[in-house]
Amino acid sequence: MIKLLAKIFIKDRENVKDKTVREKYCVLGGAVGAVCNLFLFGLKLTIGTLMKSIAITSDAFNNLSDMGSCFVAIIGAKLSNRLPDREHPFGHGRIEYISSLIVSFIILIVGFELFKGSVDKILNPEPVIFSIPMIIILAASLLVKLWMFVCYRFIAEKIDSSVMKATARDSINDVISTGAVIAATVAGHFLPFHTDGFVGVIVAVYIMYGGIKLAKETIDLLLGTPPTQETIETLSGIILSREEIVGIHDLIVHDYGPGRVFASVHAEVPDDANAVHIHEIIDAVERQILLETGIQMVIHSDPITVNNEYVDGIKENVKKCIENVAAGCTMHDFRITDGENRINLIFDLVISSSYPPKESAKIVSGLKEALHECDSRYEAVITVDRDYNGR
Repeated sequence: MIKLLAKIFIKDRENVKDKTVREKYCVLGGAVGAVCNLFLFGLKLTIGTLMKSIAITSDAFNNLSDMGSCFVAIIGAKLSNRLPDREHPFGHGRIEYISSLIVSFIILIVGFELFKGSVDKILNPEPVIFSIPMIIILAASLLVKLWMFVCYRFIAEKIDSSVMKATARDSINDVISTGAVIAATVAGHFLPFHTDGFVGVIVAVYIMYGGIKLAKETIDLLLGTPPTQETIETLSGIILSREEIVGIHDLIVHDYGPGRVFASVHAEVPDDANAVHIHEIIDAVERQILLETGIQMVIHSDPITVNNEYVDGIKENVKKCIENVAAGCTMHDFRITDGENRINLIFDLVISSSYPPKESAKIVSGLKEALHECDSRYEAVITVDRDYNGR
């Protein structure tokens, strides 16, 4: 069904890299969700009122919050697609993440209000009017939410949208919470005590948990997260496919919203290579990355000594010392200045971002001592570098 709707309302629907097409998918998903959630809200509110069930009423207002989330998604899609301007040269793509954060706040507020109502129902219980036809209708509403989950998941995977992913996850959560409400309502009919308020509390807590989880994921995106392993492997594969580039380091990826990703990396090249030729290669790689991934890449070339047995031998000694003293750390930009009584070893040491500055200083100090013990002529000049890829 959602594919048919996409075919009707979205021109050039397969060109998902196009920002306009992407926006239309978000608007379509938001519109479908708003209509469905409005229908479910009205249905469940009616049933909850007639049966005097706070649990069913809570579930109804959960659908109302979902409808509000759909409108936020639509507005966010429209705003995030605005062109870059002087104040926002990287575009407005992160508005989509802000939209997700607003959605999480809506979910939290609704969950908290339902929690208060459910606690009041526990303190002042009222019997639930049991109706098999209404229970059947409520159970049938699960099919609507399942269909919505399928729609949202399809759109999320199609355009890689954080808002649609969150909405899809929220839909399947609604299926679980509504199923729990139905089961508890039926069970409560046969039990000697009122379960309605307690089930309402459980549903409310479940709703708030989903809101907190969504808020955390969205805040992580706004603060900046490391690139996925797939992104690292894709970029590394393209860059290292050129024989003139012998290694890479300091890969940094900046996410300014879907379709607005910028990255930089240092590429190691032989120090005896022709500078003009290397520049042409790097330009070609940057264009290839943009074409294949949509990522704006900036590559900085670092000349290093290659195929030199003397330098390679010293480099291996340094690697062994790093393995013994600073396991998990790596080095790059290695070079030496040779002398009769002193050999300066100059390199960058990559230390995990999880290490505090004092611990990093201890690692550097211990490595210098180990290198000096390996060869009394070794004097290490170490620059501490941080890894931005989640190590």
